[in-house]
Amino acid sequence: MRSVLQKFLLSVIVAAATFVPSRAFAQPPVPPGCDTGVLPHGALSLICVPPTGWNGQLVVFAHGYIAPGSPLGFYDLTLPDGTSVPAIVEGAGFAFATTSYRKNGLAIVEGVDDIRELVTAFSARGSVPLRTFVAGASEGGLVATLLAERSPDIFWSALATCGPIGSFVGQIDYVGDFRVLFDYFFPGVIPGSAIHIPAEVIADWYTVYVPRITATLAAHPSEAAQLIRTSHAAIDPSNPATVVNTALDLLWYNVFGTNEAAHELGGNSYGNRFRIYFGSANDVRLNLRVARFSASPTALASLHAYETTGRLSIPLITLHTTADDVVPFAHEFFYGLKVDLFNRGKFIPIPAARYGHCNFMTNEVLTAFLLTVSQP
Repeated sequence: MRSVLQKFLLSVIVAAATFVPSRAFAQPPVPPGCDTGVLPHGALSLICVPPTGWNGQLVVFAHGYIAPGSPLGFYDLTLPDGTSVPAIVEGAGFAFATTSYRKNGLAIVEGVDDIRELVTAFSARGSVPLRTFVAGASEGGLVATLLAERSPDIFWSALATCGPIGSFVGQIDYVGDFRVLFDYFFPGVIPGSAIHIPAEVIADWYTVYVPRITATLAAHPSEAAQLIRTSHAAIDPSNPATVVNTALDLLWYNVFGTNEAAHELGGNSYGNRFRIYFGSANDVRLNLRVARFSASPTALASLHAYETTGRLSIPLITLHTTADDVVPFAHEFFYGLKVDLFNRGKFIPIPAARYGHCNFMTNEVLTAFLLTVSQP
């Protein structure tokens, strides 16, 4: 059983990579014995129940960020060696269910509703689970946390890995800040701005802009170092290549997510009008010349639906790398402050001392998952 769970939890690591800007996804075939369907609001569903030996428990998975324009589907359901994740879960005695969500891009609010619909669809099959657990990675980590707060009647406990759970507004500002600082240190490298992305930048990102950004950072190491210091973005000091990796990760999210998020939220949600940056060779010049933007009141109002409260009545286990370049580890601290106002005992954070987004070791995820399913 332990070896089966280890394999399953490795699948969570793979699934967690859905938020990382290396978006070449292959659609695997539907696993044997699993049923697909369409949920009431158009999301696709995948439900797998062990043909024998079901332990009566259900694991529901919320995937991470998928770029707008990608087809709806079931992503990251195979391990690197081709092993089926649903098959592993069934082998451990659990039922498994996941959904495409009804849309890609910024799909957190929709994802929350689609996971609820998925649980309802599972029970409608005539097999009501004794316990249901929700797990999510990155954007899905926020989905899982919101479900833990808002639907404790559905779930026994929740696992959120590498998610922006402390402040979603803060996450937007973090990515936007990185873009305006990049444009300050390297003007003209990427057309457009932090709040407006030209279509050609999206279309030519991998062929034109990734090589251009990589070469620019390599040619200007002093400015690259200042970019990292002023943005407070995580790198691995022992591996200089992570400067480029961090920059490409964060710029990817700005390029592929900004326009769609503005449409979803009713306007620009990023603002830095009164923010002070420090850590450059000339902070006075930086703060006078860096591009400034104001967030739309409509967009800020829309973001209330994306914010956690810290009000937990079921256990929430979180796992986060301490040097996460995409979703800063500080989200754990800020979420902890929210929980401190209500019930600290329901929040169990697990730090993983490592660089990278969702860059976990198998034993770390194993510990987090076992804590999740063993909560009294």
